[in-house]
Amino acid sequence: MTLFKDRYRVETARLRGWNYAQQGVYFVTICTKGRAHWFGEIRRGIMGLSGVGCIVNAFWESIPEHFPHVSLDAFVVMPNHVHGILMLERAPPIANFTAPMSRIHRPIPGSIGSIIGQWKTTCTKRIWSLGCTDFGWQPRFHDSVVQTDHALENIRSYIQNNPRMWERDRNYVH
Repeated sequence: MTLFKDRYRVETARLRGWNYAQQGVYFVTICTKGRAHWFGEIRRGIMGLSGVGCIVNAFWESIPEHFPHVSLDAFVVMPNHVHGILMLERAPPIANFTAPMSRIHRPIPGSIGSIIGQWKTTCTKRIWSLGCTDFGWQPRFHDSVVQTDHALENIRSYIQNNPRMWERDRNYVH
């Protein structure tokens, strides 16, 4: 694409050719802006949630109430990020349509991008309503499509052990 002569172009982190609204298992990591520690702290390998961390945790647990085609697997709220496994059990009915040109850059309703975007917005509005208006998220999020049972077990183990391994985590900022 020659828009802006590739000066401001950010390459997608998404798997090319993959429909993120289709049935599958997805591992996501969502970070706070500047990797700021909003969600609590880890002491002796145990994550203690702050008030903001409790909001983020509760809203994560409520995702299936808003997206019935999604079930949650392992997840952990860390001081400055969230790791979670989302299972899309079936594609939402609207996910199979061809988007008109005006919607080409918006996430497909019910897709991983749409789910995470709505979750981040809901969390942010609630957190800001408590006066924490400095709170923000890092733009975008990291994801990977989990394609084997072995990979799923490794990710579950990583999530479970993440608080104990905090000082070795790539998101660790002290």
